Amino acid sequence: MKKVNNHIDFIEFPAHSTKNIASVKEFFTDVFDWSFQDWGDDYVDTKDSGLSSGFNADPTHRPHAPLAVIYVTDIEESLKKVTDAGGIITKDIFSFPGGKRFHFKDPAGNELAVWSE
Repeated sequence: MKKVNNHIDFIEFPAHSTKNIASVKEFFTDVFDWSFQDWGDDYVDTKDSGLSSGFNADPTHRPHAPLAVIYVTDIEESLKKVTDAGGIITKDIFSFPGGKRFHFKDPAGNELAVWSE
């Protein structure tokens, strides 16, 4: 899938433990024939589920609910735009394998994330 600036390109789902990650992988492989890319014991993603998606069991970065992740080309500019527009930063910019991201709440209280390479 081609990355497009300011478009949702990823959904991240919470997993409550590394054991839960193994169960999730087995479930979606059995039911939908998905394959997974492991990024350590606490994170996996799949690129063959339609929209890119992942499952996160890292207690420091795990979302509380499914998390829409928006791709941007300039993460610092997007962070400024979010705060200038009244968004509340819930996790400041952090690095992960593949890029950087931050989380924020919109005026309705929905948590989303923004990422960049």
